[in-house]
Amino acid sequence: MDWTVVLQNEVVRAEYAALPLDMQARFNRIAQLIETQGLEHVREPHVKHLEDRLWEIRMTGRDGIARAIYVTASGKRVVVVRIFVKKTQKTPRAELELARARAKEAI
Repeated sequence: MDWTVVLQNEVVRAEYAALPLDMQARFNRIAQLIETQGLEHVREPHVKHLEDRLWEIRMTGRDGIARAIYVTASGKRVVVVRIFVKKTQKTPRAELELARARAKEAI
């Protein structure tokens, strides 16, 4: 069975839509890599482990950097639970807490 990348809900879809177009294109490219090659074959700089079950898809664009935090779910699904433009070097604790809370719904 192949991997699929899904946005968890309307809130996450709105976060995706708020990204600059070049970062949306980067997200789409990485999602396509995951779906065609398998998540186990996609590594840094595209994806990186954060903590526990949280991972991130890493996007860079003309206007800076963005992250899409995801968890894996049954049926080889990558469920994106939070997308945001990153303003600091380290992922803010508040973003991780929000992603952790949303991930509980996805699992």
